[in-house]
Amino acid sequence: MPTTLTVRDESTGGDTLHEFALEILTERLTARELIRSRVYQEVQDYNLRQPEVFRGLVQPSDAEVALNGFRLKKPRTLDWKQQFEKALDAFEKNRVLILVDDKQVDSLDEEITVRPGGCVSFLRLTPLVGG
Repeated sequence: MPTTLTVRDESTGGDTLHEFALEILTERLTARELIRSRVYQEVQDYNLRQPEVFRGLVQPSDAEVALNGFRLKKPRTLDWKQQFEKALDAFEKNRVLILVDDKQVDSLDEEITVRPGGCVSFLRLTPLVGG
């Protein structure tokens, strides 16, 4: 029986930037599987609707940062596998943090227990500029 998980993109200040429901088919999965499920859903949703702005975990190639997402320079269908690889890289380079019920996930292979009504927060970190 699928479990619905609340997925939030949050700022480092704790503000919710975007929130949506993600159906998970198992009650235990790794962080890698969670990222795959999230990226697959958001890319499929974008490709079906083709809105002006892509609201995803990572910036697609040939896109610019826009208010609440990324604007593609030319409308096109996104490849979820490319976005998934970018998301894994961002996690491994600490540009994206994952919090499950306020506990930080440290590894892509870390197992997460999904409980009904659970919440997963993704925080995108911005590197400091200057020197």
